[in-house]
Amino acid sequence: MSSLQIKKNYRCVPSLQQFYSGGPFVVSSDGSFIACANGDNIKIVDSSNASIKANIEVDTDAGLTALALGPNDKFLFSAGHSRLIRVWDLSTFKCVRSWKGHDGPVMSMACHASGGLLATAGADRKVLVWDVDGGFCTHYFKGHKDVVTNIMFHPDTNKTLLFSGSADATVRVWDLLAKKCIATLERHFSALTSMAVSEDGWTLLTAGRDKVVNLWDLHDYVCKMTVPTYEVLEGLCVVKSGTELASILGSCNQQSGKRKDRSSPIYFVTVGERGTVRIWDSECGVSLYEQKSSDVTVSSDTDDSLRGFTAAVILPLDQGLLCVTVDHHFLFYSLLGHPEEKFQLILSKRLVGYNEEILDMRFLGEEEKFLAVATNLEQVQVYDMESMSCSYVLAGHTEIVLCLDTCVSSSGRPLLVTGSKDNTTRLWNSESRNCIGVGTGHMGGVGAVAFSKKWKNFFVSGSSDRTIKVWSLDGISDDADQPINLKTKAVVAAHDKDINSLAIAPNDSLVCSGSQDRTACVWRLPDLVSVVVLKGHKRGIWSVEFSPVDQCVITASGDKTIKIWAITDGSCLKTFEGHTSSVLRASFLTRGSQFVSCSADGLVKLWTVKTNECTATYDKHEDKVWALAIGKKTEMFATGGGDAVVNLWYDSTASDKEEAFHKEEEGVLRGQELENAVLDADYNKAIQIAFELRRPNKLFELFSELCRKKEGSSQIEKALHALGKEEIHQLFQYVREWNTKPKLCHVAQYVLFGVFNILPPKEILEIKGIGELLEGLIPYSQRHLSRIDRLVRSTFLLDYTLHGMSVIEPDTNATEMKDAGNKLSVENADQEQELTSEMLKEKTPSKKRKSNKSKDSSRKKVKGAAYTSVAPFSLEV
Repeated sequence: MSSLQIKKNYRCVPSLQQFYSGGPFVVSSDGSFIACANGDNIKIVDSSNASIKANIEVDTDAGLTALALGPNDKFLFSAGHSRLIRVWDLSTFKCVRSWKGHDGPVMSMACHASGGLLATAGADRKVLVWDVDGGFCTHYFKGHKDVVTNIMFHPDTNKTLLFSGSADATVRVWDLLAKKCIATLERHFSALTSMAVSEDGWTLLTAGRDKVVNLWDLHDYVCKMTVPTYEVLEGLCVVKSGTELASILGSCNQQSGKRKDRSSPIYFVTVGERGTVRIWDSECGVSLYEQKSSDVTVSSDTDDSLRGFTAAVILPLDQGLLCVTVDHHFLFYSLLGHPEEKFQLILSKRLVGYNEEILDMRFLGEEEKFLAVATNLEQVQVYDMESMSCSYVLAGHTEIVLCLDTCVSSSGRPLLVTGSKDNTTRLWNSESRNCIGVGTGHMGGVGAVAFSKKWKNFFVSGSSDRTIKVWSLDGISDDADQPINLKTKAVVAAHDKDINSLAIAPNDSLVCSGSQDRTACVWRLPDLVSVVVLKGHKRGIWSVEFSPVDQCVITASGDKTIKIWAITDGSCLKTFEGHTSSVLRASFLTRGSQFVSCSADGLVKLWTVKTNECTATYDKHEDKVWALAIGKKTEMFATGGGDAVVNLWYDSTASDKEEAFHKEEEGVLRGQELENAVLDADYNKAIQIAFELRRPNKLFELFSELCRKKEGSSQIEKALHALGKEEIHQLFQYVREWNTKPKLCHVAQYVLFGVFNILPPKEILEIKGIGELLEGLIPYSQRHLSRIDRLVRSTFLLDYTLHGMSVIEPDTNATEMKDAGNKLSVENADQEQELTSEMLKEKTPSKKRKSNKSKDSSRKKVKGAAYTSVAPFSLEV
């Protein structure tokens, strides 16, 4: 058996992030990305895998209401409740222009095909047209009696027409040259939701919540046809000729024999509250295709859950159809045509924009290529681990799914069991994506489920009705059309409060339950006989799990602790403290020698059981971490919580060790290069390497050595010229530290002098964080300046003393060059000496004769000294 490799670190990969919270969105001209409103931010999302390319922060109170893309996807226009219209450059993701125009929120925007004009529709019933480059208003239109909800330029640039739809059930046509309304189209009886223009440019299609589509002739602005759809419409788009969808529709139309004339029809797509896609023929006014059902199809008229579509867009380059659902899912449909049968729309991809809160998740399948996620919905979402796009959903519950568990049956079938707030459990076959069993009998929401680990022939459920049930999987068939009713093998009233978690032992002999009553109970299977009760937590228990190798159980509680218990006597073996909030999940890793925990404070911690130590702490969530899934093979794990983010964690212990080794090896080589550069007196290269290796001591030695050289200033200038802004910032940090010490300050000031000589003030101020660094330099520099000033002043007294002793003689040329300050200092010194002598005379008159004698004797001694024969010398200043 191989030795255990203790994991020391995990690398986090944010795999599933929320990017759309409802509202406006816009698709690029090539369909490669989608710009979505997510609260007060704009997310630029890759349409292939839902990865976020960029995040544009608008305002804290922006409340985005409209988005539009310019031609060639160069600029993005945004507006919201702040009434500010912004222009964003998508190459730099920065705002290049902004202005205010409307008296209320902007509800819709459209950019002209030329890119020079932007039309906005507001809640103030106005329609305005703006010059994009200048930011000024070119057209001001009034006439609508309610909120203007839609705006659209005529796609033909030669026709200067602008269409606006309002909640007053009218469509107005504006002439941009005449600057007036040339037609008012009144045939709707409810608010307009969508508009489109035919490919030939002479037919306008309008859809509203009055369940009809009107076709308008743009020659005389009369309604030439009304198509009843019998559903509230939210999206309308025209199928262009030459596309794959248009050719398939034409062939189907000819085979059906519905068309008698040879005129080119107008095919258009509608979506609405039913949650199905329908394609219509404008000439016949009939539906050529209707989707039988989808994941968002409304089952009945009384269904109040979030259902239906809010928008539809035909993607360019024959990429299919994009539909957006009420619960913020982006559904990509592709065509599947048959030569003899009608075509079908196949769901090719699903991007989930918003999940609200992730409650539970598990890896699915033998190879663990899928991740099943339970959110605040009645559906279970299954994600592909490679692309992290939602592969499919499992729909059947009538209330939100609270918990789930997965296994691979003895026959190799990947199974999934779910517990819901609708008091039922459901068994799913993930290959056929069907529900094959339903378990009813609980009187409360099912908050915990667990599959058999060894025999895979039963599962256990725990509910808020405080009971535990064992469900048998005997007689389950894969090809059953309808799910069968599951039978219970045993039932027990287990706790005094809600049951939060269940875990089954690796040998299927025991099951452990954790409850809000602050206890965990171990039961013998299959008859649910109590074995031991684990007491010691001060708050409810959120998670329980058996060790894969030892006879012990780990529990996570709301009292911020994690405990490991012995099954034999129910004693607490170890207690782990470190979380600052309720611990919601805990699972074993590395064959029971480690475990990972997550809590309500958003932290994920890695623990080592033997040492009772927390090996690592990760802060990658912004809210409670409710869900934790452990991979059985790779021991990677996934976390999710209230921030609607799913993070995948990979073991990086080996890679970190290898990276540290390579970094150390590279550091040794670079250190040798540094020493060679110093020996070769190549100071420029040496300083550059010292910066790369972050060696401030070596850098100080190099600068101090250059200070002592005659040509040091020029070499320092050359070295400083080669530094970038980040290195200059690092240099200022080093200089700030050197400047605090008197022994090192002269080198620091010398380097500062060189930096200020080379860089202009504007470039210095552009360095990030330079203000704080300069604030740390100024007080110590002032202190050093005052200290040197005191030393210079003290030298004046020495000069005067030496001059009075005739040791030096003043240099006339030098004295002329001295400034007035030096003269004043000398005069002050003379005056001070005279005052001192006078004061001494007044105080000691009796000792005058004695002092004169001493002076005379001292003079005699000086005359007799050997150095009196030396001529006075001049002191160079």
